[in-house]
Amino acid sequence: MILFYFTIFHSAIALIALASGLVAIAALLGARVRRFWTALFLITAAATTATGFMFPLPGITPAVATGILATLVFIAMLIARLRGFAGLWRGVYVGSFVVQVYFLAFVATAQAFTKIPVLQAAAPTLSEPPFAASQAMVLALFVGLGLAALRRLRVAQTVFA
Repeated sequence: MILFYFTIFHSAIALIALASGLVAIAALLGARVRRFWTALFLITAAATTATGFMFPLPGITPAVATGILATLVFIAMLIARLRGFAGLWRGVYVGSFVVQVYFLAFVATAQAFTKIPVLQAAAPTLSEPPFAASQAMVLALFVGLGLAALRRLRVAQTVFA
């Protein structure tokens, strides 16, 4: 029973992280950083990763591997923040921020295919073309968002908060 509530808690903070991350990326596209949305994203993304490691999983699973990658990307993002976004660190921050939100979207898409009956019927083993196509579209969306944010920040004078 505790695992059920823990899963709900983990899922809720993951959805908050995803939503706040998307809002923060939209601000980056406008060459701005929104303090509230960025802080909310950073806190909930860290909490999502931390709570993800608390699930009783047998060994290294795709979820654990994604969590490890998310942790490494999160560390790069924090280092860039601590370096004050100077020079190369601005690109590291923006790139790692977008990648971190992508990981949340990647997992949300996978979870949707395991929980929503119509999607589960379309890809019961997560190795069918509908699942691959969905993940490819999510990846393409975030590659586009990341490139657009990087391009926008190179052009505009940006004040990071």
